[in-house]
Amino acid sequence: MQLNLTGHHVDVTPAMRDYVEEKLQRLERHFENVTGIHCILTVEKLRHKAEARVALSGGQLFADAVEDDMYAAVDSLVDKLDRQIIRHKEKITDHHARHANKRS
Repeated sequence: MQLNLTGHHVDVTPAMRDYVEEKLQRLERHFENVTGIHCILTVEKLRHKAEARVALSGGQLFADAVEDDMYAAVDSLVDKLDRQIIRHKEKITDHHARHANKRS
């Protein structure tokens, strides 16, 4: 997984980069076909915004979150992306019992 982290009107500190990388590892735990993530952290007055575009095999996902604290915005963003990835994985999984043993 390739992570591209960008900051608009905010310096991305090594601590913030480590925090975002650690939280985004949760996405790979649910779905291993994540090819890349582009995350943008923005500060506008008192609004801290985190947004991310996730490239998957078979599509892209997008989520954003606005909070009073940047760490809370990252947490909310990862929660949203986690739900989307689980839903995406459910859609592409074949739930039919085609290969089940049939009674003779």
